[in-house]
Amino acid sequence: MKKDGRECHDTLVKNAKPILAFDENRDYKTWKEEIRAKFYELSGLNDVEANAEPNPQFEIVKEEKLEGHTRYYCLFESEIGAVVSMYVLIPDGIKEHEKRPLIITQQGHSTGFHNSVGIEIYEKDKIYQETRGKFANQSVQQGYITVAVENRGMGERAAQNEEGRRVHLGQKGGCYYEEMTALLLGRSLIAERCFDIKCAIDMILKHFGKNIDQRKIVIAGNSGGGTLSYFAACYDERICLSVPSSAFCPYPESILRFYHCSCNYIGHAFKWFDMQDLACLIAPRPLFTINGKTDPSFKDYGVIRGFETVKKIYEKEGVPEKCHSIIMQDRGHFWGVEYVWPVIASELAKLGDEIR
Repeated sequence: MKKDGRECHDTLVKNAKPILAFDENRDYKTWKEEIRAKFYELSGLNDVEANAEPNPQFEIVKEEKLEGHTRYYCLFESEIGAVVSMYVLIPDGIKEHEKRPLIITQQGHSTGFHNSVGIEIYEKDKIYQETRGKFANQSVQQGYITVAVENRGMGERAAQNEEGRRVHLGQKGGCYYEEMTALLLGRSLIAERCFDIKCAIDMILKHFGKNIDQRKIVIAGNSGGGTLSYFAACYDERICLSVPSSAFCPYPESILRFYHCSCNYIGHAFKWFDMQDLACLIAPRPLFTINGKTDPSFKDYGVIRGFETVKKIYEKEGVPEKCHSIIMQDRGHFWGVEYVWPVIASELAKLGDEIR
């Protein structure tokens, strides 16, 4: 008799049939609303929204004039007790009545959002920025108004050890403690981070909005930032384009197959849906997923399988041309910089200039 600690769960995953998995024979509109309701319920978005800060404060802590742009370090409140830090980058040369797109760039698991703007604080930041990219800096160089939000559980917002209270694993902390606490409370870091992105958009439009084309709000990120790029677009319909890199993949070929960071998980999710099913909450808005063929965490054969469902969803919406999967043949878990910015530029060009 062979003992294998994985066999029971692997068998359950293999035989699982999520209750709300996409089915071409279902009434599509009814199914989409069922998916939305279940996503809100399981992720805890309903609870997060109920705890929203009723009178959120906003503060520009620091303003710096840099080459080609001005960078603002800002703080605001999203939930009661949740202070969010973000960088807002405004490119030089914007005319008084000119409107520019707003790009939300999200770094993955790292020492924090300072990596997105090229600030080196820790020794490993240089390597991260060289191999993963300075996402926000890349965006503002394209002429876009740009924001990078510090994710809950990471960087400045990582829970820190206190006397008699060990709250994280690892030298600089991470998402584990925050995610486990959220799960016990009936919510998830995915929901909390999505809500922070929504509130960040609210704050940016309120305080920097005079030069923002509100039809052109885009989110793009890599790895954990790619995951947030996908789910935030499921949640906030103001986001007109989602470009997740190194993140999209069905659960059996990713987080149900390999060890992953805890903030990828939504309690009970696979009983009800898989990642590709949630694409209906982005459709009919454009979705471009980018993955590396040799990514060890998000298998390319899973990406291909999952995207077949995404294409069927977009066909139901009548816009099959608005979803695309890019698999980088010579890359692994990598920010596809040579793909991301041309995709964003092309899709934004289709929207034309704002009518004034």
